[in-house]
Amino acid sequence: MLEVSGLTAHYGDFQALFGVDMQVEEGETVAIIGSNGAGKSTFLRTLTGLRPSKGQEIRFCGQQIAGLPADQIHKLGLAMVPEGRRLFRSLSVEENLLIGAAGKRKGPWDLKKIYDLFPDLVAKRNNPGTALSGGQQQMVAIGRALMSNPSLLLCDEISLGLAPKVIMDIYEAVPMIRAQGTSILVVEQDVSQALAVADRIYCFMEGRVSLTGTPDSLSKEQIANAYFGIGEAA
Repeated sequence: MLEVSGLTAHYGDFQALFGVDMQVEEGETVAIIGSNGAGKSTFLRTLTGLRPSKGQEIRFCGQQIAGLPADQIHKLGLAMVPEGRRLFRSLSVEENLLIGAAGKRKGPWDLKKIYDLFPDLVAKRNNPGTALSGGQQQMVAIGRALMSNPSLLLCDEISLGLAPKVIMDIYEAVPMIRAQGTSILVVEQDVSQALAVADRIYCFMEGRVSLTGTPDSLSKEQIANAYFGIGEAA
């Protein structure tokens, strides 16, 4: 579904990504782990067209998307849940969700499906989107992205700042999202959570892929080495 080859990214003279290769297959959940500043969010922003990628090699569902504007990439079926949720303060929960349906593709996701996925939002549907708990806001952000019926959902640090019980509730939605035919690429600092939810793991360190594999094939030592740069990652 997604194939990235030799991806680089810059902020002025500062290089943030160095030759990143990655694949996401249809039906997979893939997790990217790594410390702050490892290049994880930059990678997602580059995939979605929010960072320049002209001349790069990014193929999505067989189509070259590098250099395309963000709105066109979104219409092709790639949607992102941004770090920090970024809901519209002036809009209700339901209005925030409906904004996600702009340029909607054919597929299973609509308001009813979102409320089935996150029933806590039903009673809050007319409340301001930001007048909710952090976990409920994250549900709105995920629902908003799903309303476009993406083939691939990108999730950037969806557990950040949430209590463990709330994180568990959020991640319980992942199998249900996959069951509707949506693949998932999630950035996650919580290694245990990433290992629990993903089919495959990529670890980023200083803008490079330092380790990749399936959760059951990677040891704690290998992950620690790749995450923190201790010794050499196997």
